[in-house]
Amino acid sequence: MNSAFPHGFLWGAATASHQVEGGNVNNDFWEMEHRPDTFFSEPSGDACDSWHRWEEDLDIVAGLGLNTYRFSLEWSRIEPEPGEVSRVALDHYRRMVAGCRERGLTPVVTLQHFTVPRWMTAAGGWAGPGSADRFARYCEMVLPILAEGVPYVCTINEPNLAAMTAQLHLPSGEQPPFTGVMPAPHRPTADALIAAHARAMDILRGQSGIEAGWTIASQVVQAAPGGEEAAAAWSHEREDFFIEAAKDDDFIGVQAYTRTVIGPDGPLPVPKSAEQTLTDWEYYPQALEQAVRHTWQTTGGTPILVTENGIATADDTRRIDYTRTALQGLRATMASGIDVRGYIHWSLLDNFEWVAGYKPTFGLVAVDRQTFARTPKPSAQWLGSIARTGRLPE
Repeated sequence: MNSAFPHGFLWGAATASHQVEGGNVNNDFWEMEHRPDTFFSEPSGDACDSWHRWEEDLDIVAGLGLNTYRFSLEWSRIEPEPGEVSRVALDHYRRMVAGCRERGLTPVVTLQHFTVPRWMTAAGGWAGPGSADRFARYCEMVLPILAEGVPYVCTINEPNLAAMTAQLHLPSGEQPPFTGVMPAPHRPTADALIAAHARAMDILRGQSGIEAGWTIASQVVQAAPGGEEAAAAWSHEREDFFIEAAKDDDFIGVQAYTRTVIGPDGPLPVPKSAEQTLTDWEYYPQALEQAVRHTWQTTGGTPILVTENGIATADDTRRIDYTRTALQGLRATMASGIDVRGYIHWSLLDNFEWVAGYKPTFGLVAVDRQTFARTPKPSAQWLGSIARTGRLPE
């Protein structure tokens, strides 16, 4: 198989606002992190201080030889109260877009990456009345920024996961215990997310030069013997329902890390003999190829952008091994005729990983928790060399 990727292929690394910026005190996750009975291992705090150090982050991305940077806008900064616009926040993200362009980086911008303003949660969250209208208003607010040179816009990050974790937004004491196995999506939330995405797509389609879609958390569902019927139901409810909503989009973002094996009674635990990552997921780099093929088949041919793929590990040699196998599989999908526009690694930095805090290290770049000093890892240089040549090493 030809190991070369096409000219113009996007090679990048990703971050998300709440996971790297720090001090996002006005969103729902900050509130959950600071509940007396919080299930978060630690609060996000100053994160990676990327609100102030974003230029350094962009310099690292460009210096490695990557050509793309995916980041998200923080809704709670831009619209701190309903209908109230922060010009400071808008100008901040406008400078980030310009900073990408100045360094030859293609900005891939996510409008909503899990967090929403506290006032949105107080109004019932996504399942509350008028959520699609609120999201459309926010999209209109940021549209001038996107029109200044953002070719790829992700409306909502992993809506299927957001619908599955909707229970976390219940008042303290009312949410069921978190067991690590994701519940079925909250259907009112799922429907509301699809409606909000459709509203955003209507707004973005009217802008020349912008391609838009949303990103899906790929489960890579596989059936154990006797689990075929249960696997099909699991996949449709938790993934395919959301993929099908993207059939007419400009692209769909695939985000894959591991697989989910389903038996007759539900998901099976990771075999004790299998290698596990710092998130307790099975080491399974073949997930990316399988997720891309499944998404392509489910949509009937919507172009694909790999918006996340990576591994939580303290052993950077395993990160290189994992990514090499994932990219080999990705190239095989392209050789079979699947339209893949780019590969964006999760993540650029060792950042805040939600409930698990700072322990799982996904980053190509280490971050000192005391000084915020950035140190690129060998995996960063390795991926950068592939981006510069457009070819996997033999």
